[in-house]
Amino acid sequence: MQIVVKTNLPEHGAEWVMLEMQGQLESPEDEELSGQFIGDLHFNKKGIPILIIGHHILYGKVVTMEKPFLVLMKKNGKEENNDDEEETEKMETDEISSSSETETYYSITAIVKKKLIFKTRPKPIITNVPKRL
Repeated sequence: MQIVVKTNLPEHGAEWVMLEMQGQLESPEDEELSGQFIGDLHFNKKGIPILIIGHHILYGKVVTMEKPFLVLMKKNGKEENNDDEEETEKMETDEISSSSETETYYSITAIVKKKLIFKTRPKPIITNVPKRL
């Protein structure tokens, strides 16, 4: 069996960054978070990542991963292929390829080499607290 991996990334192609947070994010009314705006990510002058979610702020650090990850997308070979510059690499396994080989392949979308770690508790953002109540 052969696993076909296609790459259309230039030498220094799309590089994504992984976010690692402690705890969990909850949305109001149990909405799904996939594809939703979560917060703002900024870097200060020292390169420290700052994540602002609602009325909370988190400070993190940038870590280079020991082993990078590939982000793969499984595709059906019958789909139209618009990228003429895609490079194909076949990975052979121990099994012998059958004559009814499927047209499925994996396309490399991005490489993840770094991650942002936010392991401290979020701090509330408080503005203009009145002195008298």
